[in-house]
Amino acid sequence: MGTRRSGSDVPTVGVEEEFLLVDPDTGEPAAANREVAAEAERRGVKLDLELASCQVETTSSVASRSTELRDELMRLRTVAAEAAQAVGYRLLALGLPPVTPHEFPVTDTARYRQIGEQFGMVAHEQGICGAHVHVQVPDRAAAIHASNWLRPWLPILLALSANSAVYRNSDTGYASWRSVLWRRWPVAGAPPFFTSIEEYDRTVRMLVDTGVILDDGMVYWDVRPSADFPTVEVRVADVPATVADTVLLATLIRAAVMTAIDEGEQSADRLPPAALRAAYWKSAHDGLAGNTLDLVNGRGAVSAREQLSALVHRVRPALDALGEYHHVVDELDRVTTLGNGAMLQLRAWGERGEASDVIEAAAATTLSG
Repeated sequence: MGTRRSGSDVPTVGVEEEFLLVDPDTGEPAAANREVAAEAERRGVKLDLELASCQVETTSSVASRSTELRDELMRLRTVAAEAAQAVGYRLLALGLPPVTPHEFPVTDTARYRQIGEQFGMVAHEQGICGAHVHVQVPDRAAAIHASNWLRPWLPILLALSANSAVYRNSDTGYASWRSVLWRRWPVAGAPPFFTSIEEYDRTVRMLVDTGVILDDGMVYWDVRPSADFPTVEVRVADVPATVADTVLLATLIRAAVMTAIDEGEQSADRLPPAALRAAYWKSAHDGLAGNTLDLVNGRGAVSAREQLSALVHRVRPALDALGEYHHVVDELDRVTTLGNGAMLQLRAWGERGEASDVIEAAAATTLSG
């Protein structure tokens, strides 16, 4: 039986968002993350440098309420965009750049240079922007249980956030081409089902000891215990097009983690690997506008909207404890009616088949509440 929570007995949440820097004239990725980060720091915001030098990342403060998170994310996006503009570039919330070079320059740090040397073209074709949601958990064992519980729901969270439909001046045919490229890394995509934190740690040690990854920072699974915070980190999403979309995603993930912990360890089921892989592919391909697989009930293709409704129903006690149920329902109605990032990209692309139109639309939605 679930645990009834009071308003003060809920986990906190935080979000990291990755953004693309582009040349304002050509739309090509701009290797300018150091310049933009320096300008943002002068304006009071710290931006982290990513593997590709055309990317920066924001990190929100810890939030207890979605309104706090929304205001913080809007402030961070605004300052980052103003910093980019001040040094001659544009900041975009896109999962991938619509216009691309043959490869993306790697940020010049010792660790990133080593990753570039060891992983070759996978590293040099990075340029991938995602969103990472951190939810407070009691301990690392709880993070592993939350990871197991979340596995069948990860494809629908990907479909909700999909924001990388246009790449290399083309309609990719996918709502989230970012997620397809991302899974080329050796430790990426859906995490395995782990029976304990000890099994997780043994697996990570094996990956490091065999040189499959350099260190535990390269554990890129879509859910993982945070190495730095008392949280579980959910990394499945493209960076959402708007702040509102990010807050909706974070709220659903927060409620899902709460539900996992309240329901207990017996509530997480193993899944056939082929079914989980198929669900990922289907969600990456169709996105919010199409179908996904219902892994929880073992059904075939269902509409993305139906699967989101099923998730909301499953986590409703947690949403009620957060005071967010009606807000989430309204926001899902909004995003399914107006479209998520991938749908907005394709709408802009459909006008003339020009990547510049996608970039202009993305610039507007990046700072949209």
